[in-house]
Amino acid sequence: MDTVLKPNKHKYYISFSWRLFLLVISLFIVFSLCFIAYQYQREKEYKVELLDMQLQDNNERLYTELRDLSDTVWNDALNQYITRYVNKDLRVTIINLQGKVLYDNFGDSLNMENHIGRPEIQKALRDGKGYDVRRLSQTMGVPYFYSATLYDKCIVRSALPYSLDLLKNLSADPHYIWFTVIITLLLAFFFYRFTARLGKAINQLREFAKRADKNEPINMDSEFPHNELGEISEHIVKIYKRLRETKEALYIEREKLITHLQTSREGLGVFTKDKKEILVNNLFTQYSNLISDSNLEETEDIFTINEFKSITDFIDKMSRRPSREEKRMSININKNGRVFIVECIIFQDLCFEISINDVSQEEEQIRLKRQLTQNIAHELKTPVSSIQGYLETIVSNENLPREKMTLFLERCYAQSNRLARLLRDISVLTRMDEAANMIDMEKVDISVLVANIVNEVSLELEEKHITVVNSLRPRIQLKGNYSLLYSIFRNLMDNAIAYAGTNIRINISCFREDENYYYFSFADTGVGVAPEHLNRLFERFYRIDKGRSRKLGGTGLGLAIVKNAVLIHGGTISAKNNQGGGLEFVFTLAKEK
Repeated sequence: MDTVLKPNKHKYYISFSWRLFLLVISLFIVFSLCFIAYQYQREKEYKVELLDMQLQDNNERLYTELRDLSDTVWNDALNQYITRYVNKDLRVTIINLQGKVLYDNFGDSLNMENHIGRPEIQKALRDGKGYDVRRLSQTMGVPYFYSATLYDKCIVRSALPYSLDLLKNLSADPHYIWFTVIITLLLAFFFYRFTARLGKAINQLREFAKRADKNEPINMDSEFPHNELGEISEHIVKIYKRLRETKEALYIEREKLITHLQTSREGLGVFTKDKKEILVNNLFTQYSNLISDSNLEETEDIFTINEFKSITDFIDKMSRRPSREEKRMSININKNGRVFIVECIIFQDLCFEISINDVSQEEEQIRLKRQLTQNIAHELKTPVSSIQGYLETIVSNENLPREKMTLFLERCYAQSNRLARLLRDISVLTRMDEAANMIDMEKVDISVLVANIVNEVSLELEEKHITVVNSLRPRIQLKGNYSLLYSIFRNLMDNAIAYAGTNIRINISCFREDENYYYFSFADTGVGVAPEHLNRLFERFYRIDKGRSRKLGGTGLGLAIVKNAVLIHGGTISAKNNQGGGLEFVFTLAKEK
């Protein structure tokens, strides 16, 4: 059995098994004490009645001796009888019916007071017999046991003094007391063993409940006592084991589902009937921001987007008229040069799922693969052709002026630099495509990285009168490759400086953060891009104005490098036009990749 007192939030309590044991034993002890007291009193009364019967027999024999004698010879006859037959300690008293003492073998009867008021005399007059236990004799000054018997002419009273012998005779027999005590101890021992086994089962069950509540490891092989409580405990442990296995299986399936959602090629979001987020993947957030005119700080903000109004009305309508059947609705949304299919499914408990599919994406990927080889060949052909043409002119004209030859050589050198940059960017993209998992990762502070880039391009910004508003809070840190993260923000900055125009503003912010991602916005207030070009900005070698791009020295791979670097860091990126003018890139970066 466990310890009686146990701490519990600075208090102490008695364990259940001890409480049960003490309660039952207390009741049994009280019962035993009552039984002993009752039996002791009965034993004592029996001894008193037995002594009274003996004295009554003595009274009867005395009266038989006196019945046929005259009053004048009573004293002599009584003295002779008492001397021959009666115990020397026995006191005999003859009292008339008026209470006057006629004879007393221990005292002077003539000088004794009237005995009519003595309890044993009153009982004898009333019932014919009477006794009084341990009353102090006023004549002898010694306590006596009195027994009186009423006869026709008188009352005969016998009395014995309270000596040790008499006390011993009147005391109850102690054997039954010892017997009761022994039985009580034996029952206490056996009940202690029983409650100890019961307490062990309860303690095991309590420990199991505590560990289960705290989700701590539990020994499933514990042995419980072989009784009803033990069987119940074993059943509870088995049920818990099955529930735990089911929970672990569900957790594994949940992780599979989450992984599937995060890697899915469609945006998926699951919500409660109150439109609270349960689970959304990164692509859902990305597509929602593309459809929305402003960046969404919370996923639930999609229900405020005007393009989602029909979906929102459908959800509200179904919540007012619940049905056991699943309800579906699908709409098409054209926004920022993309076509999205949005489907809503409402389940029986009024929770619902929204999926967003970019139906133009697959066709774009096929077209990109087809054009990639053509673009590479075309982009390489241009500088090579220029270099070849200038060198051919120099070789075929021996009399070419020195100044003209120098000009042609300078142009060859510029084209070779452009070719080198082009080959470098192609190499970077190839390395990201083929060995993304081998790129070294480290802790990178995005806030510091962006601040350094702004300082590096400060002269170019000043020449074009461009203001950079860096709203990034300090210590935005994630695990990634510094060079690739640098290329993301540097290429976006270079792209804005090259093509957005003059007297503009560039806004850089992290507008949202959740458990896994940072959500960034890189926007300018420049000339923007026509909607038909938005979907192709991240294509390799794609240029909106090809002549202007080549004149400014671009390779056509900057934004492609940005997209690949974002993908390597577990994110997605999209471009859209701002309502107030200009181009905005919205992208995510995973905190841990």
